[in-house]
Amino acid sequence: MEHRDWSAFVLPASVPGRLSHPPARTPLQRWLGRDTVAPVGPESEGPGRSAHPWWKVLTLTGVDYFSTLSYLPAIAVLAAGALSPLATLVIVALTLLGMLPMYRRVAVESPHGQGSIAMLERLLPFWRGKLFVLVLLGFVATSWIVTITLSAADASVHLLENPITPESLRGLQLPLTIALVLLLGGVFLLGFTEAVNVAVPIVLAFLGLNAAVIAAGLARLVATPSLVTHWWAGLIAGAGGAGAVAATTVLAFPLLVLGLSGFETGVSMMPLIAARGGSAAARLADRIRNTRKLLTAAAATMSVYLIGSSLVTTLFIPAREFQPGGDADGRALAYLAHAWFGPVIGTVYDLSTVAILWFAGASAMAGLINIVPRYLPTYGMAPDWTRAVRPVVLVYTGISVVITVAFGADVNAQAGAYATGILAMMVSAVVAVVISAVRRRAVASAVAFSVVAVVMGYALVANMIEKPDGIAISLLFILAIVVISLLSRVRRATELRATSVDFDEAARRFVEESLRGDDRLDLVANRRDAGDPGDYVRKRRALAQINPLPRRVDLLFLEIDVVDPSDFRETLVVRGVEVGGFRILRADSPAVPNAIAAILVALRDATGVRPHAYFEWSEGNPVQHLLRYLLLGKGDTAPLVREILREVEPDPEQRPVVHVGG
Repeated sequence: MEHRDWSAFVLPASVPGRLSHPPARTPLQRWLGRDTVAPVGPESEGPGRSAHPWWKVLTLTGVDYFSTLSYLPAIAVLAAGALSPLATLVIVALTLLGMLPMYRRVAVESPHGQGSIAMLERLLPFWRGKLFVLVLLGFVATSWIVTITLSAADASVHLLENPITPESLRGLQLPLTIALVLLLGGVFLLGFTEAVNVAVPIVLAFLGLNAAVIAAGLARLVATPSLVTHWWAGLIAGAGGAGAVAATTVLAFPLLVLGLSGFETGVSMMPLIAARGGSAAARLADRIRNTRKLLTAAAATMSVYLIGSSLVTTLFIPAREFQPGGDADGRALAYLAHAWFGPVIGTVYDLSTVAILWFAGASAMAGLINIVPRYLPTYGMAPDWTRAVRPVVLVYTGISVVITVAFGADVNAQAGAYATGILAMMVSAVVAVVISAVRRRAVASAVAFSVVAVVMGYALVANMIEKPDGIAISLLFILAIVVISLLSRVRRATELRATSVDFDEAARRFVEESLRGDDRLDLVANRRDAGDPGDYVRKRRALAQINPLPRRVDLLFLEIDVVDPSDFRETLVVRGVEVGGFRILRADSPAVPNAIAAILVALRDATGVRPHAYFEWSEGNPVQHLLRYLLLGKGDTAPLVREILREVEPDPEQRPVVHVGG
């Protein structure tokens, strides 16, 4: 064989990883995979690398948050009666003094769109952390999927209950709800920019109309202050004392806490927020500042609207109208809009309510698109295509249609699951912030957030007692996510996982010397024991007996140390180490076979030479080896390396060569 001149050859410091799946070939595949959720990191700019001013992203998160004005005042009166404004003040206090500071902290500690889940993930290593995240993602999926279906169902109810809606449409709630879900999915298939552009006018119109209704009510109160006086006098006379007032407020609180939805989606959409700066660190800091502006503006705006809406609906709507079947049931402000402004303006208000309730699911869809792909593909628990926006939009839309049909588009039937998911997310977030405060030794913050944790924990437990179907549905979501994720992890076990293979200076020198020595790359897979020269002398002797080595071969030893086998994707860093004259390539990886295969392919791609890798057969039961590989990242290495290489390189003539003996 002709000897190649390697004197000028320089091994690249970094070799890109090989994908284990084929690239998109058809126009449809390219369209589906065009916009992706970037991996977590300072370079992340959001799906499709689109970024928007924080106030525009506020409207996308606010379609869910602000849409609660369409039904929360009615819930407040049903739960607390004449005490509704006082119970609402408790929610406002919790919003401004608890939830807002809490999520402003989450924005600092989880700035790349992972949400509060990332803060808790760091507390638990290895598989415990991964399984814990899967459980939390189950609650997230419950909350956000049901937000899509429940909001669409509520929108159809508001549309059908408008006085001018033809009677012939009254029985079409289910098909109408499905149509709204499909329309929402269609907006996101166009892109995030389109979704933001739709959210802006919807939110501005809805807030403007609600401001008009509330302002009209406050003007009436100013003109007739006796209404407030009589309300307060009746409250004092009929409440039964401060203890009864407090008891009523506490009992109403779990129902009203749903008005706090939207904070988690706000931090999950941080990568969508535009930021300025001359460096990645500066842009990240600016994005955090802009996110905190978003959260503060949302909380302040909603607090004003909650207080105003609670006051005017309590004082101006007869109590009987809030009862099931009443004209203000679930639509208190709409009732006032029709009563004060007539059927035309009232219908405009209804259409605005329908629009924001329909698009409230956009906040949930955006959250799902942003947060779930930042975990499952990274864990190897979902295919890489789930990072692409359009395919997951189709999946989430399909699931939402199935859920809608399963619940018959019934708003009340989904309320328990909706509340459970939201409250579970909030509780996990506040626990994460408490732990963070303790670790930072911020005593005052730890105490304050502990109080919030107790309050939110009470709301979650009370909701589960009141609506046990909610936790049952959440558990089904959790079970589905865990099972599907683990099956995906098993299916993807033999993928070539390294995003890149980086060689340090010593490793590059060893490879270059080996090529100059004999035009070959011969690597011996070794499991290090003592790591002294005797280890490598014994290994070479054993190898000479079980493998037909060339007479004069320049060997390199290859050693992989397993670190956190629950991880999946990695940048593989290969270090060169010399022990007693033996040259060793070492790397840390979650899985030994995958790392060896990645290094062999990277060497082949960078040098044009097919590496030869030498192994000994492992002793033991093959099934036990398989389980050790799936859970611990190591097992019977040789056949696994061979299988990984076969999958990544279909041409046997180009594939690195595996020799096994013993």
